[in-house]
Amino acid sequence: MASSAAKQPQKGAAKGPAAPAGGAAAAGAAMPLASPLMGGINNKKKKPFLGMPAPLGYVPGLGRGATGFTTRSDIGPARDANDPVDDRHAPPGKRTVGDQMKKNQDDDDEDLNDTNYDEFNGYAGSLFSSGPYEKDDEEADAIYAALDKRMDERRKERRELREKEEIEKYRMERPKIQQQFSDLKRKLSEVSEEEWLSIPDVGDARNKRQRNPRYEKLTPVPDSFFAKHLQTGDNHTSVDPLQQFGGLNTPFPGGLNTPYPGGMTPGAGELDMRKIGQARNTLMDMRLSQVSDSVSGQTVVDPKGYLTDLNSMIPTHGGDISDIKKARLLLKSVRETNPHHPPAWIASARLEEVTGKLQVARNLIMKGTEMCPKSEDVWLEAARLQPGDTAKAVVAQAVRHLPQSVRIYIRAAELETDIRAKKRVLRKALENVSKSVRLWKTAVELEEPEDARIMLSRAVECCPTSVELWLALARLETYENARRVLNKARENIPTDRHIWITAAKLEEANGNTQMVEKIIDRAITSLRANGVEINREQWIQDAEECDKAGSVATCQAVIRAVIGIGIEEEDCKHTWMEDAESCVSHGALECARAIYAHALQVFPSKKSVWLRAAYFEKSHGTRESLEALLQRAVAHCPKAEVLWLMGAKSKWLAGDVPAARSILALAFQANPNSEEIWLAAVKLESENNEYERARRLLAKARSSAATARVFMKSIKLEWVLGNIDAAQELCTEALRLYENFPKLWMMKGQIEEQSENMDLAREAYNQGLKKCPHSMPLWLLLSRLEERVGQLTRARAILEKSRLKNPQAPELWLESVRLEYRAGLKNISNTLMAKALQECPNSGVLWAEAVFLEARPQRKTKSVDALKKCEHDPHVLLAVAKLFWSERKITKAREWFLRTVKIEPDLGDAWAFFYKFELQHGTEEQQEEVKKRCENAEPRHGELWCAESKHILNWQKKIGEILVLVAAKLKNTF
Repeated sequence: MASSAAKQPQKGAAKGPAAPAGGAAAAGAAMPLASPLMGGINNKKKKPFLGMPAPLGYVPGLGRGATGFTTRSDIGPARDANDPVDDRHAPPGKRTVGDQMKKNQDDDDEDLNDTNYDEFNGYAGSLFSSGPYEKDDEEADAIYAALDKRMDERRKERRELREKEEIEKYRMERPKIQQQFSDLKRKLSEVSEEEWLSIPDVGDARNKRQRNPRYEKLTPVPDSFFAKHLQTGDNHTSVDPLQQFGGLNTPFPGGLNTPYPGGMTPGAGELDMRKIGQARNTLMDMRLSQVSDSVSGQTVVDPKGYLTDLNSMIPTHGGDISDIKKARLLLKSVRETNPHHPPAWIASARLEEVTGKLQVARNLIMKGTEMCPKSEDVWLEAARLQPGDTAKAVVAQAVRHLPQSVRIYIRAAELETDIRAKKRVLRKALENVSKSVRLWKTAVELEEPEDARIMLSRAVECCPTSVELWLALARLETYENARRVLNKARENIPTDRHIWITAAKLEEANGNTQMVEKIIDRAITSLRANGVEINREQWIQDAEECDKAGSVATCQAVIRAVIGIGIEEEDCKHTWMEDAESCVSHGALECARAIYAHALQVFPSKKSVWLRAAYFEKSHGTRESLEALLQRAVAHCPKAEVLWLMGAKSKWLAGDVPAARSILALAFQANPNSEEIWLAAVKLESENNEYERARRLLAKARSSAATARVFMKSIKLEWVLGNIDAAQELCTEALRLYENFPKLWMMKGQIEEQSENMDLAREAYNQGLKKCPHSMPLWLLLSRLEERVGQLTRARAILEKSRLKNPQAPELWLESVRLEYRAGLKNISNTLMAKALQECPNSGVLWAEAVFLEARPQRKTKSVDALKKCEHDPHVLLAVAKLFWSERKITKAREWFLRTVKIEPDLGDAWAFFYKFELQHGTEEQQEEVKKRCENAEPRHGELWCAESKHILNWQKKIGEILVLVAAKLKNTF
């Protein structure tokens, strides 16, 4: 009823003629007239509830029905159901007013149909969406929201990690443009100023009118124009009424024709513009002089003093002024709250120090010493902030308050400049604090050796548990006294290993090497008896230090004592080999030698251990030590051919050929039918020009150990000596026995090719390919033979046939590409290279060739792609080094050459390019170093290297000579 009563006047207001009155009444009820009279009445009859907040749910005027009314102008004109809506892009079903009204009604009505009900979830929509939203609803929603937030936090880490991984994966698959050009941005730092200035400007794509706008041209009037018109004296007598009060002919002062002072002043004559310019310059000079100098000529502003004042005004800290004020206020509060808190005083003083107020800092810290007289840090800070003599007084005062403080005594000694004064301070300190090891060490460092020995003898009495003092005293004493000192040290400190090691080093230094082993064994026993755990790694580190100090016997004794501690028997060999390599990397060669010696005692029949020890002696030892080791090795492992061969080679390199022969003779006895030993004996004789001996050895080998390699070496010997007929006979005999050995067919074809018998060579290669269709070198030799005789089409067909029989063979693809390139068909070679990289995407030789098939601007990009595919391939690394070389980036090229020969020292081509590079850009020392390293590496592979090393004219040349030959034939065509 109340609501209907409230609505009734509203309807009448909307329909009847009394609507304006109703509106006026409502307005009058809401806002009284602002007249002085009414204001006075209101003040007298003021209600008690005025000014108080309205009750909850109160609506003004609702009780008497004065709640306002709505007119058509408020809600807009009436619209038909078929009228279109205002939104021109509304979706179908919402394009008319009727559609939208129906949709709103559907949203308001709850769908309580049985088809919309689920046993578990209930109704799909909210059953209470049309009800009022009260405080308990809000509270329930808040609780549910908190629960959802809590559950979400439990899964947050996993979800964020998964999202992060997905984002990273997406970024890797689709990197930003910025990331793609990041490497190029970094390379901008290497661009020189000349290269930067030589970059052409970007062309302007705008049209001519936009590129060249016509600016307003202002040309200054020359002085002759004014002079000419002044001389003619032409005056205008009539003035345009519109321009009567403007322009040069204005009647007001300042115009050129004014009767007042100006250009046409009577008696002025002609206008001299030069004098006007001089007068302007003079005036400017006068003003500048007034600003810069005083009357006496002294500069008013001192530049140096002004800059000094500026520096003193600017604080030398990184914070803001407001932060300093906050910090100062905070620290002041801390000091007042707890005045006996030392860090507060120290922090306050340092704050003032960094802001440039040094005196305030000193005053604060001195007040801190009064409030915290027992704080060592406060006194030290005060001594640091005070100048020299004042600091000494502060330290003296600190000593009176803290007579047992070691740091204060040390600071007092540092403040003294005279050595005697320092000694006096430290001795005074030692009287008060005799148990301080730091004070004793500082005092001893200032003394002469004799006085230091006396002081140390007193120091070890006061500090008997200090190992450093005992060892220092032992170093200063004589041999007998040092032994007594170390014995006393062991009695006082039975748990320290350094004393025992020092005792062993002392005995070794005085020639008692037989005592070293006993001392170390005794040390292990004593330390274990005193409950000390023997840490193997620490003892090995001590042994390395002994090695670096020159105490070899002590080092070896320590290694022998601790090398087997804490290791399982099955892990001994592996662990000891790792320890030896670690010692070599740390430069402790004697430690490594001792480890190998111990390992060989434990595993005397292990060939791998002997080999490692032999390689170690070869790299880091002498020839004598290597030969002695190899003699022991072959005695324990007589069946190990490689050890016999290493011994024979060592003797041969030393020039002792008879000894090498005797070693090989012993090797024959131990290994009667060993192919390796037969071939080594043949090489020894042939290298020393004993060709008949070599022939006889090979004949014996063919009768007793007739292998394909023995036949091959026999053919090679006759070939290089010029006996072509004997070589061909041997080749025919060998092929009857070993027709599946491709090198025999290759040698037969090459011998015929050398004799210019191309048809016989082709026949040999073809027969070899029938027997060995998977031999890449045979295919290459046949293809090159056809190319040499001018049969390019046949060579191409041979390579295609080889690729069909040997898919995914990068050597064959590479030869096909080079064949087309040599024929001048660059487009076909590029096409073939693309196909080759599709079939062999991880082939380093193909990528290296592809880099230099590109034009110069694209080579860098291609090299990056090659490195992504074959990061550690030596051919790709060599190609990158050559690329930097072609760009004259010498340092980077050298780095990449070094990386290449480190990854693959057996690649002769890399050594040849490296040597050629150093010949052009390196010093003689660098050239010799590359040559020496190449000789040590003994490379055997490489396309260019094998072409020279296996040539019959170079069969007796050493590694260094072949390196020079290959480097001489290289051309910088890249």
